Amino acid sequence: MSEETTTVAPVQKKKKAKRSVPYGQVHILASFNNTIVTFADSKGGVLTFASAGSCGFRGSKKGTAYAAQVAAEKATQQAKQQFSISKVDIYVKGIGQGRDAVVRVIGNSDISVQKIIDVTGIPHGGVRPRKARRV
Repeated sequence: MSEETTTVAPVQKKKKAKRSVPYGQVHILASFNNTIVTFADSKGGVLTFASAGSCGFRGSKKGTAYAAQVAAEKATQQAKQQFSISKVDIYVKGIGQGRDAVVRVIGNSDISVQKIIDVTGIPHGGVRPRKARRV
């Protein structure tokens, strides 16, 4: 009986091509409980994102302006490193404390802000009224 030993060559992973996205969008969702910052390409495909919760803040601290600032710095740094983004349109949704902090962080970085658009939802007609009281 003969035993053959075969050695398997290690599989080499292909290095992912660095995608360059010079112009993109930043979507900011600022609620009372959290702030989410998302960098997307011009078609809306997500490139990178960060939230106050993913940056280590917990509980009521997630809704603060400082937590939003930290999340914006993290997302901005990733977008510049991985995708070399240089110009953005900012879409702001919500009424939380993080709205202004995120816009300020992106404006202070070396990313050029083309326009800032508020896309916060507005109720049309409101909720259904209560049933009429019978006496």
